[in-house]
Amino acid sequence: MSEATANSPGAHGEQRHHVNVVDDYELRYWGERFDVSPELLRRAVDAVGTSASHVEEWLAAHR
Repeated sequence: MSEATANSPGAHGEQRHHVNVVDDYELRYWGERFDVSPELLRRAVDAVGTSASHVEEWLAAHR
């Protein structure tokens, strides 16, 4: 993949289906999106992986 393609808005949008808890800005984004603490978000990712839909389902059951 070329650098231009990797940095295009479409490429970043595809990543919105996967929760990233490694980068601080991503952790803030997902925490705000799901209205949860960073700790709970990390627990969810540890439990079900990085799929945003799976994380959302886990969080709904564990709030």
